[in-house]
Amino acid sequence: MYYQKSGFGLGRQLTPVVKNILFANGIVFLMSLLNVQLYNFISDNFALRAYDVFYQFKVWQLGTYMFIHGGFWHLFFNMFIFWMFGTELEMEWGSKQFLKYYFICGVGAGILNILFTSSPTIGASGAVYGIMVAYALRYPDRLVYIYFLFPVKVKYLVGFLALITFFNTWNPQADGIAHAAHLGGILIGYIYLKFWHKIPSLKSIFQPPVKKPKSSPSDDKMVEYYRRRIDELLDKINKVGYLNLNEEEKEELEKGSKFLREHDEKNYH
Repeated sequence: MYYQKSGFGLGRQLTPVVKNILFANGIVFLMSLLNVQLYNFISDNFALRAYDVFYQFKVWQLGTYMFIHGGFWHLFFNMFIFWMFGTELEMEWGSKQFLKYYFICGVGAGILNILFTSSPTIGASGAVYGIMVAYALRYPDRLVYIYFLFPVKVKYLVGFLALITFFNTWNPQADGIAHAAHLGGILIGYIYLKFWHKIPSLKSIFQPPVKKPKSSPSDDKMVEYYRRRIDELLDKINKVGYLNLNEEEKEELEKGSKFLREHDEKNYH
């Protein structure tokens, strides 16, 4: 069990994407729990199976498997870790970018998993591992308390989990854990955050050069302004919660986060 001591802690409120994903996973779990036939239908059609994807073209399983869990604790730990690390990322990135990243990691994890195993796979762990990687890159020195007792920096915790996952993927055991999906979430998340921003520059090699406008001193002022303003808004969220921001403040938080993502790639390299 991990508990994040720094940042917003256990008192943070739910951001929109985190709330909706928690809700969707909870609804699917309750539906499966209350009706055995419905669970079998969901499992047969929406769990991830290599045969179904490759030979029956059920490609939707690469996304739907993330919303199915095999038991309460499987669901609880995935959603608890997702909430703990995902909330702050969504507040900083904006809901649209955060949701896109979540599905990129989940689908990427599913693709790698079906290359390693033909066994049915369920659970959001691959996407959650991607969220943890993003948090470790963004806030590497934040402290996490394991079992609420032992402090460790996020970068060391995620690095350790990545190593364990790597070795377990290449030395599979009959433990019922989709190690390849975990590894996929880690790799896809890391590659996306580290290298995706370089794709436009690679494309430009095959395109005629375009004149770029001279940089304006006002850009530096805007960066400084948005950094200061986002810090103020995050402090307010820490005190009263995201849902108590007014619409103007939410819009400014998302706009400022987008501006800084485009002008401050230092966060991830």
